[in-house]
Amino acid sequence: MTYVVTENCIKCKYMDCVEVCPVDCFYVGENMLVIHPDECIDCGVCEPECPAEAILPDSDDKATPWVELNRTYATQWPNITRKGEAPGDADEWKDKPGKKELFDPAPGKA
Repeated sequence: MTYVVTENCIKCKYMDCVEVCPVDCFYVGENMLVIHPDECIDCGVCEPECPAEAILPDSDDKATPWVELNRTYATQWPNITRKGEAPGDADEWKDKPGKKELFDPAPGKA
């Protein structure tokens, strides 16, 4: 099992999860984070830290569509090891559904 970042992260990108990850398995895109599934040690400390509730175990049915996206972009985006600034409008986007079409494949800044 591994953890997966899902749609709720899009346009929120709070990054609280990055601070607690003991193995630095988060990677940053322009408008969301992903977890490298081969680096995640399944400790679960990131899941309760996410204000947007965007992190789920890959065994959760809601995570299934996001597993491959996490794997793909974790190999293309820069690794992030420290919490950065969340977007100024993150709170406005936090509970909005249907953000998948807003996903930006561009790498972010670590």
